[in-house]
Amino acid sequence: MYLCDMFNKPKLAIQDFDYLLPDAKIAYSPAQNRADSKLLVWDKAIIGESRYAQIANFIPSNATLIFNNSKVIAARILFEKINAENITRVIEIFCLEPTEKYTPVLLAMQAIQKVSWHCLVGGAKKWKEDVLIKELVINEEHILFYAKKINQLDGKFIIEFSWNHPTITFSEILSVIGNIPLPPYIQRKANQEDKDRYQTTYAIEEGSVAAPTAGLHFSEEVFASLADKNIIQKYLTLHVGAGTFMPVKADTIDEHDMHAEFIEVDVQLIEYLKENTGIENKPIVAVGTTSLRTIESVYWLGVKALIHKQRNENTLPLNDLQLGQWEAYELAEHNFTIKEPMNALLDYLKSKGTEKLIAKTQLMVTPGYQFKICNALITNFHQPKSTLLLIIAAITGDEWKKVYTHALENDYRFLSYGDGSLFWMHNR
Repeated sequence: MYLCDMFNKPKLAIQDFDYLLPDAKIAYSPAQNRADSKLLVWDKAIIGESRYAQIANFIPSNATLIFNNSKVIAARILFEKINAENITRVIEIFCLEPTEKYTPVLLAMQAIQKVSWHCLVGGAKKWKEDVLIKELVINEEHILFYAKKINQLDGKFIIEFSWNHPTITFSEILSVIGNIPLPPYIQRKANQEDKDRYQTTYAIEEGSVAAPTAGLHFSEEVFASLADKNIIQKYLTLHVGAGTFMPVKADTIDEHDMHAEFIEVDVQLIEYLKENTGIENKPIVAVGTTSLRTIESVYWLGVKALIHKQRNENTLPLNDLQLGQWEAYELAEHNFTIKEPMNALLDYLKSKGTEKLIAKTQLMVTPGYQFKICNALITNFHQPKSTLLLIIAAITGDEWKKVYTHALENDYRFLSYGDGSLFWMHNR
């Protein structure tokens, strides 16, 4: 593995990425219509203000928009028990990611009869029984669903779920008993509107526990306007983990432990990026920080594959299919063209007989990062002192402060259900 030493890690004080976000500026519910959300456009300065319904006006023809098609799963499971004093005890299990045996996520969602996940447990002290039991009805059949604690480590639990039906999948179980996991700052129960609106219209691949929120603004009408302008649409998958809401508690960003997330990218998209990256007037636009981190990670995984190839090593070690938090900064000393690492990655996938790259990324994008694939980013307004805000600073430098001040002073709505921005990059 190619790991950064202490001299390669960006030593940035997280306090420099703080700002005052009044509660009144946070969107706790979605706009009436997806495309009604406001849009701020930045290109070295704020150059436009509009709504997502008109976003095609700010993107050139022949540009490519990259969307994350991950689907939010109903990851919160509630067990209710009434004790002898007639008091209802509620134990909430929040599924974070499946255990290694059921990885990638697709295996866990398609599992029958039994599956195990890493979970958070609310009300864990109330969990006195060996096994929690819940009865549910699917297709008019009564099914018993069980949850058993297997292990506990660092505040998380390994929970084994099981159910007494030979063909019902875990995905079907969650669709009946699970609840959509709204962001932790939204202190209310998910409602029927959330089931639709905290999900992109193009979500397909089940596995996220938080929405790729930049895509929430894209309605059928917006997609039609993009197509009318010959703006190309491509898709990949990054399953968003609960770590996306994890605050940076360290004083400097080099001490923060970035969460790892699964990415899935098919060979056709890698081929497309190889042939179209860096072409004038054909920019690559990431819809959301998840899409940005995924396609940038693909490049660096290709660099790792290329280095192994140059060393006459036949294949990447299994653990090198994960991009570490700081590896991109260490690998940046290699001056490869876009096509070289992408070809090496394609050769690796071909040698494995697979049409899809499935890997994990911990890539942290901070000021000083040199973008390899992306020319622009569409995204929401992010929390103070968050890793997501650092991505904006990596694009704009200190100008992010002017952008966010302008948004606060002009009634833009912040965070997951809020308004958004289109940022054009000039630091490649």
